[in-house]
Amino acid sequence: MPTSAPGSNATDPRGAVQAKRPAGHGFTPVRRSAEHGFTPVRRSAEHGFTLVELMVVVVVIALAAAVAVYAMPDPRGRVADEAARFGLRARAAHDAAIVGGRSVSLWITPGGYGFDQRVAGAWTPMADTPMRVTRWNDGTAARIDGATGGRLRVVFDPTGLADRAAQVVLTRGPARAVIDVAADGSVRVAS
Repeated sequence: MPTSAPGSNATDPRGAVQAKRPAGHGFTPVRRSAEHGFTPVRRSAEHGFTLVELMVVVVVIALAAAVAVYAMPDPRGRVADEAARFGLRARAAHDAAIVGGRSVSLWITPGGYGFDQRVAGAWTPMADTPMRVTRWNDGTAARIDGATGGRLRVVFDPTGLADRAAQVVLTRGPARAVIDVAADGSVRVAS
């Protein structure tokens, strides 16, 4: 916008008359142009994103999704977690034998494990939630040392001692966990 001398009226390119301004108003319009090192970059919403910008966004989202997939746990659980759960339940059977004053057995097969208690001279399944029959997770293979006929029974007497020592090895792919039940009734889990 052109500046005018004091006391004169100036018109802008559209023909509008500008008001008079005294010389000491302190306002001097600054023109920004390529001559003064300014290059205007105009971008409006109608121009949108470039293809490169969209591709970068898609790659970033894909990388984030890949990281999330690799960070997710195995839906079957880890073998170490399964072994720890089995070890805790075996220890609970040991404690139940002591507290209840009656023998409790832990039976183990390649397909799973469960707990029985001695009632009226016969083994009856325990119905308590932590002592229910449990199958090994899909893909888990169990090797039971000392099993006869594919089944091993360890009996905890009312003092907590086991009638035999036992070892169960759980494997799934390269993962491996070993559960040892000692004759004194202690249970140890090692990965």
